[in-house]
Amino acid sequence: MEAGPVLWVLSQSQEPESVRRGRAKPMSGVMKRMGMIFRAKANKALDRAEDPRETLDYSYQKQLELLQKVRRGVADVATSRKRLELQLNQLQSQSGKLEDQGRKALALGREDLAREALSRRAALQQQVTDLETQHQTLQGEEEKLTLAAQRLQAKVDAFRTKKETIKATYTAAQAQTRIGEAFSGISEEMGDVGLAIQRAEDKTQQMQARAGAIDELLASGALDDPSGMAKDDIQAELDRLSGGTDVELELQRMKAELAGPAEQRQAIEGGEGQDQAQSQSQAQPQDTPRFDKQ
Repeated sequence: MEAGPVLWVLSQSQEPESVRRGRAKPMSGVMKRMGMIFRAKANKALDRAEDPRETLDYSYQKQLELLQKVRRGVADVATSRKRLELQLNQLQSQSGKLEDQGRKALALGREDLAREALSRRAALQQQVTDLETQHQTLQGEEEKLTLAAQRLQAKVDAFRTKKETIKATYTAAQAQTRIGEAFSGISEEMGDVGLAIQRAEDKTQQMQARAGAIDELLASGALDDPSGMAKDDIQAELDRLSGGTDVELELQRMKAELAGPAEQRQAIEGGEGQDQAQSQSQAQPQDTPRFDKQ
């Protein structure tokens, strides 16, 4: 049972190096491709999430930090220069003091003391010379840093003006784009509203068409109305004619009421005579005997 894994390890160790490299090349190619795809996706996501206004503000903030560092450097150089000036003043004061002491010692006949004082003064003078050289160097560096700070300040001010202009232009373009998308209906918000309106219109038209079809089927008699309110075309025409006759009779009655009693009686008699004449004329053809010719 243990010989299998041992043989597999031995066989793997005995494989040529070229075979193992050939097996590793496809895997490395796949990893490179996956890495490239991941970087492309990440770059696209970053481009989508990037806001130029935020990027400009960040760049402006970095420039302000750099300007602050330059100003701090100028202040440090100026502090060192001031410290050298204080040391120079102290050394010059000591040099003057030693010179006075040497002169007094020489006046008192102490040439040895005068020589010692002048020797110390010479050593101090060498230090003064070195400090003056350093002071000149620091003064030159301070002037360069001051000039650089002024130039950087001018660039930062110009960048700030340009930054605000670009931000305002970008904001206006973004607002104009959103307004245009809203008017054209291609924006996400207005697209949802447009789809909702379209669905509402489609449902309204469908309900109107259904209501019209049901009315037509009820009118034609294809569908029964359980309430008994629906009527076909013939019944509707008969109801219209009977309604017109009732209106005419009601109109004649109202005219008779408005007329005098005699005219009312005459109108009534005239109406009765006309009714009798119409009844006789309708009954006469039925009562008249017919004689056949022989």
